[in-house]
Amino acid sequence: MKKTLTFIVLMIFSMTLIAQTKSFYDFTVKNIDGEDFSLSSLKGKKVLVVNTASKCGFTPQYEDLQKLYEKYKSQNFVIIGFPANNFMSQEPGTNSEIKEFCSSKYSVTFPMMAKISVKGDDIHSLYKWLTEKEQNGVMDSKVKWNFQKYMISEDGKLVDVAYSKTNPLDEQIVNWIKE
Repeated sequence: MKKTLTFIVLMIFSMTLIAQTKSFYDFTVKNIDGEDFSLSSLKGKKVLVVNTASKCGFTPQYEDLQKLYEKYKSQNFVIIGFPANNFMSQEPGTNSEIKEFCSSKYSVTFPMMAKISVKGDDIHSLYKWLTEKEQNGVMDSKVKWNFQKYMISEDGKLVDVAYSKTNPLDEQIVNWIKE
């Protein structure tokens, strides 16, 4: 009994340690053109991760996301967009249609990734990491809607989350970038 209990405690400790050592940079995703994009290429930058959709009431946030990116990209800051169709089918397009929409309608120049799932049984492993304290070592959260924003530090750790209603130019995000 004692050995079993000790084993269980050691396993929990080991799992916690592993979760806390995994970082944002351990993931490789596909960009909007279907090419591998290693998040480790963003080391040393603050990263704002946003799940996007082109037919949502929050879609105009693309404009402010682009403004934010333009203003701070020279200060080791980047935004990466992840189109997702998890909420009322508000991102029905293909990756090429999403890319065209973002560039023609909002002149988006920040990196856009391939469409993924940000919740549910088919949740992408990056979003599993973003939303589960067991994975990220910081906090649990749920992706409640499109344009939820996750803040990642220069060393690949989850810092905070801002929900959809938080404008990209809100002081919560801007102050974090300027820290």
